[in-house]
Amino acid sequence: MLSSLVFGRKGPSGFSWSSTAEEVTAGISAAGLTAIVTGASSGIGGETARTLALRGAHVVMAVRSLPAAQALRDDVLAQVPEAKVDVMELDLSSMASVRAFASEFIAKGLPLNILINNAGVMAIPFALSKDGIEMQFATNHVGHFLLTHLLLDTMKKTSHETNVEGRIVNVSSEGHRFAYQEGIRFEKINDESVYSSIGAYGQSKLANILHANELGRRFKEEGVNITANSLHPGSIITNLLRHHSILDVIHRTLGKLVLKNAQQGAATSCYVALHPQVKGVSGKYFCDSNQYEPSEKAKDISLAKKLWDFSIELIT
Repeated sequence: MLSSLVFGRKGPSGFSWSSTAEEVTAGISAAGLTAIVTGASSGIGGETARTLALRGAHVVMAVRSLPAAQALRDDVLAQVPEAKVDVMELDLSSMASVRAFASEFIAKGLPLNILINNAGVMAIPFALSKDGIEMQFATNHVGHFLLTHLLLDTMKKTSHETNVEGRIVNVSSEGHRFAYQEGIRFEKINDESVYSSIGAYGQSKLANILHANELGRRFKEEGVNITANSLHPGSIITNLLRHHSILDVIHRTLGKLVLKNAQQGAATSCYVALHPQVKGVSGKYFCDSNQYEPSEKAKDISLAKKLWDFSIELIT
């Protein structure tokens, strides 16, 4: 990853740190596919949604901010008048909102080929969600876990009826390496006395990888034509560090020299979601549109199974 950053060296996929979402999907048609992208009102989520729509997919933007998403939708339609883009409200920190979104989507009778679990919060002060779960874990992991759980039957039905591989993409982060020492603090998820904003963020991003890995294992066991993978989008110029003033200033000034823009940040999500090179690949971690090695804890099968059971208890 470092050589790609410094030299722009291409990996085995033929793409690199500097590749953009449009570049990694050039020549690929997503016509006939339906995709949900969470957190698609701005940043890499917005660019991911725009690129998928540009390639012909019917994109559902699942967002908290409806006005921002509508504005982006209007921009996409101005560029590609025939694009199919819908905007639906989704607050991942609320299980009631996730359930309402899933019910509304299923009621539309649409197929579902691609689910990109992109939205997230980063290194925020301690807070509990409406469901009483630490906010980063609730938003970054539990909300996406529940959303995926509720939409799995639709994805399985779509892949079976169309014989087209379904793809689930969890946007994680290299920040997963900064999770708490034990990885997931199952017994202390909501313990403010031991809370670290960075540790909790790393924990939630580690959970994203473990979730994708366990999904991939289960799909293989069931013989389901769906893959699940996770990725690091790269260090992006965003507002995620707004709760850390000094880091945010550095991030927005010096960061412009070395950080990706949204077009580059969305590349790996679009690559994993659409590219033929990823067909049949599941339970892997990607960076710069190439397979990459996550931490040892992220490859722990028993930890992934334990997280799955823990998450099922939380959502039920």
